[in-house]
Amino acid sequence: MTGRNVSPNLALNQLVDERVAAGESLVHLGFGEARLPAFAPLAERLAAGAGRNAYGPVAGGKDVREAVAGYFARRRLPTDASQVVVAPGSKPLLMALHMTVPGDVLLPRPCWNTYAPQARYLGKQAIGVPIPAECGGVPDPDALRETIRAARVLGHDPRIVVVTLPDNPTGTLAPPALVREICAVAEEEDLLIVSDEIYRDVVHDPATEVLSPAEVAPRRTVVTTGLSKSLALGGWRIGAARFPEGAWGRRIRDGVVSAASEVWSTLAGPMQEVAAYAFAEPPEIRGRLAACARLHGVVAREVHRIVVAAGAVCRPPTGAFYVYPDFEPLRGRLAALGVTDSLSLHRHLLDAHGVVVLAGHHLGDDEEALRFKAATSMLYGETAEQQEESLAAADPLVLPHVSGVLTRLEETFAKLAP
Repeated sequence: MTGRNVSPNLALNQLVDERVAAGESLVHLGFGEARLPAFAPLAERLAAGAGRNAYGPVAGGKDVREAVAGYFARRRLPTDASQVVVAPGSKPLLMALHMTVPGDVLLPRPCWNTYAPQARYLGKQAIGVPIPAECGGVPDPDALRETIRAARVLGHDPRIVVVTLPDNPTGTLAPPALVREICAVAEEEDLLIVSDEIYRDVVHDPATEVLSPAEVAPRRTVVTTGLSKSLALGGWRIGAARFPEGAWGRRIRDGVVSAASEVWSTLAGPMQEVAAYAFAEPPEIRGRLAACARLHGVVAREVHRIVVAAGAVCRPPTGAFYVYPDFEPLRGRLAALGVTDSLSLHRHLLDAHGVVVLAGHHLGDDEEALRFKAATSMLYGETAEQQEESLAAADPLVLPHVSGVLTRLEETFAKLAP
């Protein structure tokens, strides 16, 4: 027995299912899923791919790798198909990277709750570094330098830094200047940068500049992405990675392909059919991406307004579909409700109000802090019809199935100041 637990967000999702089945009315903000129906043309491609029942190349068929290469090239990252590997989600790609590249791992604190366990599974140290005040997804550059030096004094061997652009859990995007600073530290300290860009197409304002570390430090950056968030295909498990040019990049790619050959063999053929179509970005896919990003932004900003009005401090969301409020300003008043830390805040919201959030300590944050992640993408409606209506609406906030749950959230957070 390993003594390891199920991922906290997946465990929370199971708990919600059980309590809803028992008749409770819950507002579920604890699971990072883009709660939208599968786009009909994607479903058509899935059906069309049913005949792709052979194993195929481990890295993926040439058609899908060329489509992914084109996707990156349109984002100022010239890419050859030989630099691309596709997989059943970005999670196994990240795990295979840890299996391939030695050394301990530097993570923004807080960060997505999968990064640290993956490192620990392979006997690595997962070393948290505080994020800057303006955004999440990247370590504060000065703190990163200090952390690296302190880790080496303790005998650790930090060789990898993970960044998330835009960020899960804060719903923010690191500006180009910060990305350049992180790349400078990586150059100074000879680090591999793993840039998780699965939310890149969920930037709320299309005019926002997104700078990938692969543009600044191309020979030391691996980029991962997928279709789970931008096109709401989490259950289909489609991920991709772009590896650097040059001998080192080829060695890393070859190591990932070797791990893949023993663990997942190849991305399922029908999913490769979907991926080849989606990453080619025909006009209807570009339209769907824009509509989804707009909806995510509108609702995330409204939830941000609600938590700030209740007294929390919270970075304004600019990408993805999360807010990460800090209720420290209400600590004295929350203590009267028995709320003194991350876990008790989560429990109070669930048990007293039926609002489900993911407590910050599950994301590497301080257990004593009054912070949590709220996934605002869960608020678009309970049915596929309601969700499509939210996506198409000029103002989704006035739809009854959206406004009703937002009102419930506003009333709930207002009660945190007794």
